[in-house]
Order: sequence, then structure tokens, then C-alpha cells
Amino acid sequence: MMNLSFFMILSSMFMFMCGLWSFSYYHKHLLNSLLSLEFMMLSIYWLLSLEMCGLGSEVYISLFFLTLTVCEGALGLSLLVLIARSHGSDCFKSFNVLVC
Repeated sequence: MMNLSFFMILSSMFMFMCGLWSFSYYHKHLLNSLLSLEFMMLSIYWLLSLEMCGLGSEVYISLFFLTLTVCEGALGLSLLVLIARSHGSDCFKSFNVLVC
């Protein structure tokens, strides 16, 4: 009989695959891409915390990872606000690489 931790690890991998699928197929808007990346980071954090609790050792590594994830999210949201103010929307079709 399979134990509960196997199902939790499997669900974390399923979450990561769903985030990767949504990142690759729904990339019309920048906000959709950022939400998909945050969902993938949440699944990785959940897997990391499950493994650290299973080992019974340092949990500071997972807190460090969570801090980096929050910083990445804040940077993504600030770029989203900057792009929405300069280009008028967050659609990738409205961006022009040649114009500063």
C-alpha cells in the first residue's frame, strides 16, 4: 500500500506540470505568464518543504527559497506595472523590442 507522502509528492509534480503547461500555452498576456511561474514556484516550494520535513533537518533552506520566490514575484509585478504604464496593456503583441 502506498503511503500519503508519495501522493503528496505526486501531486506536487502534477502541480508543476500544470504550471508548465499553462506557461507554454497561455502566454498571450504577461500576467498569465507571471501567474504560471508563481504556480510552478509554489509547487517546488511545497515539494521542498515536504522533503525537508521528511528528513527532519534544516528548514531554513525552504525559508530562503520562499524569500527568493517572494522577491521574484515582487520584481515581476513591478515590471508588469512598468510595462502597463509605458505600453498601455500587458499583451505581448503590443511590445516592440526595437523601441526603448
